[in-house]
Amino acid sequence: MSRISDAISELHKLDMEAEKPGWLQGIHPLPKLLITLFFLVLTVSYGKYNLAGLLEMGVYLIVLFVFGDISFKLLLKRMKVILALVCLMGIVNPFFDREIMFRLGGFAVTGGMISAVTLALKGIYAVSASYILIVTTSVEDICYALQKLRVPKVFVTVLMLVYRYIIVFLKETERMMDAYTLRAPGQRGLNYKVWGTFAGQLLLRSMDRAQTVYDSMLLRGYDGNYYLRCKKAAEYSDYVYAAAWSAVLLFLRVR
Repeated sequence: MSRISDAISELHKLDMEAEKPGWLQGIHPLPKLLITLFFLVLTVSYGKYNLAGLLEMGVYLIVLFVFGDISFKLLLKRMKVILALVCLMGIVNPFFDREIMFRLGGFAVTGGMISAVTLALKGIYAVSASYILIVTTSVEDICYALQKLRVPKVFVTVLMLVYRYIIVFLKETERMMDAYTLRAPGQRGLNYKVWGTFAGQLLLRSMDRAQTVYDSMLLRGYDGNYYLRCKKAAEYSDYVYAAAWSAVLLFLRVR
């Protein structure tokens, strides 16, 4: 199976995981989105040397991974590239901030080392929290929650359509790759001489497919608004979930 087919399969699996019955999946999307945003804001607000306080915020992720029955191994598999990038963001900090903060035996721990770990941990937390939201909430429900938060409708519509038709784009790319492979047997990947041509053809095909999709939407009565409904109404337990996590996260941040 090609990488493109793997990507399409993973997108289908994400949709199925978001729709499967479960405690976390059953919570209304608006509280989940708000708590995720609140967690991200609090995580980013930590100082670059406050590693101990930042570690405590991991309680939120641990509880959701355990009680939400979310596989941490799948997170590492699906987000390994992004996680690797966020871990490398502060790699140069130890070279610029050489002030010794404390010593572990004979090893001097500098401020740059602490700030590098803190920055990487913030990135890991952000990726993990976003991943938990995605695997427990469908894109339609996330867009519904964004609408409730008065996010401009153009952003919600673009997010919805990009996610919905990304598979179409990937299949078109796979079709072109298959055609290229048949014309160049035994060659691995695309020759650099055809990168521009390939990208141009993919752009033209994408524009043509997008126009077809838009015409179909107009024929079905599209008027510039994308109407979304949540599958369940907010219940008392949803408000308790939001209030409880807000209190816990705020306590961990200010104590």
